[in-house]
Amino acid sequence: MPWRRCVLRCESETTLFDLLKEDDIRFVMPRADPCWSLREYINLVLWIAGLAFTVDEARGRNMWLPLLRRIHRPRHPQWCHVLKLSNGEVSCSSPRGGHHRGSLGARCLLSCVRGYKRLGRSSVQCMPNRRWSGSAVCRKIRCHVLPLIDHGMYSCTRGFVVDSRCDYTCYEGYQIEGDRYRMCQEEGTWSGTEPTCADHDPPKLKCPLSRVKIAEPGKLTAMVSWERPVAKDTADRALQVLRNGLESGSDFPEGMHVIRYKVSDQARNTATCKFTVHVEVRRCPKLKPPMHGYLTCSSDGNNYGAVCEYDCDPGFERTGFATRVCQLSRSWSDEAAQCVLMAIKTDVRSAGALLDQFYEKRRLLVVSTPDNANQKYRLQNIMLQKAECGLDLRHVTVIELLGTSPREVGRIKEQRLDPEVIEGLRQALYISTAYFTMVLLDEYGVDRERFVNPTTSDELYSYVDEYLLAEEELERLEMNRDFCD
Repeated sequence: MPWRRCVLRCESETTLFDLLKEDDIRFVMPRADPCWSLREYINLVLWIAGLAFTVDEARGRNMWLPLLRRIHRPRHPQWCHVLKLSNGEVSCSSPRGGHHRGSLGARCLLSCVRGYKRLGRSSVQCMPNRRWSGSAVCRKIRCHVLPLIDHGMYSCTRGFVVDSRCDYTCYEGYQIEGDRYRMCQEEGTWSGTEPTCADHDPPKLKCPLSRVKIAEPGKLTAMVSWERPVAKDTADRALQVLRNGLESGSDFPEGMHVIRYKVSDQARNTATCKFTVHVEVRRCPKLKPPMHGYLTCSSDGNNYGAVCEYDCDPGFERTGFATRVCQLSRSWSDEAAQCVLMAIKTDVRSAGALLDQFYEKRRLLVVSTPDNANQKYRLQNIMLQKAECGLDLRHVTVIELLGTSPREVGRIKEQRLDPEVIEGLRQALYISTAYFTMVLLDEYGVDRERFVNPTTSDELYSYVDEYLLAEEELERLEMNRDFCD
């Protein structure tokens, strides 16, 4: 139903309500009804107060003024109820001033304390119907619930209300990046921006200690084992450790080996470590092969545990220990063997018995001359004396047949041959006593070359080296070539 606003104004200087003439009494009426007169309005007030008489009756009884003062002038006259606002403030002003906060026409401003938001009217007025023209409530301002951050957490002083402070912390292994705290502001929004927890700490990786390993006897390698390092990271639990180098339990060759390990976490923080494996092969001084002999060694020849066996060339015999062993102390066991010229028996009665001693052992150079004064023999004898060492290196023994029967002499160095042996050699080798000649036999007794003129030592060496020496003999000859210098 529509309403109309009515205004009453008194004609005298003061009214029954102790209002000034200029003061208005304002009230509302249904728009269909006319505005009341002042008398009608006062009668309404008397009826509301529960008094069973009218204005005219009150005047006749001389009780009008005390009555109205009792109705309309209480100690603190309240037309509307005292206005209260929970969690807010009410500031009122009244036409009557003073404490007349609820008097008719009083106007109140409504506001909320910090942390609360007003919903409703900002100002209200006390109406003639003894009600306020509106209302308001103060509702607590709340910021939205902050989301959880990865790898971190937050704690707030007052939850999610205004002036609450939320401090962020990161889990172990992570560092905060951005704002360390956020405040709930009066507008219901959070200050700053959401931080993040970043992983800047690399994993922890510890390698085993470096180690030195001695190769096993007779080997050039050593098996080395260690505990595989385990990576630890405060952020990641499962980490893959990568290795660069031989794995644990492998056979490591001689020398220094660097083993490296590497691990990376999900944030690509990397940790590395390394250690060394030094495999030492204990070695003895290298043995020299015996003169007129050679060495056969196991493993690498001079490493710890290696065994070297002494062998002599054909025509030479070994004296001393046959084998020597390289010991942990880097020294050889026992003493070195030697190869000495085989003992030749010249007291045999046949050429066959003499030649059998040289079979597969020595080569023979048989020199024959009619007499010692033969010019070719004398020249050849000088060259043979100079070639003695070189012929020994080539396993060549010289047999001299000098003169003719019955004064014929046969000898090997200083040892004399029996006349029957001399005659047997001449017949077996078809050697004449009439002229100078030399016959070269291989280790099997085969006639390989004949010389009727003096031959230099170099010519003899060249022929023997090219046609009679095996490959192994050439290698040993090369190693001992300086021996005769």
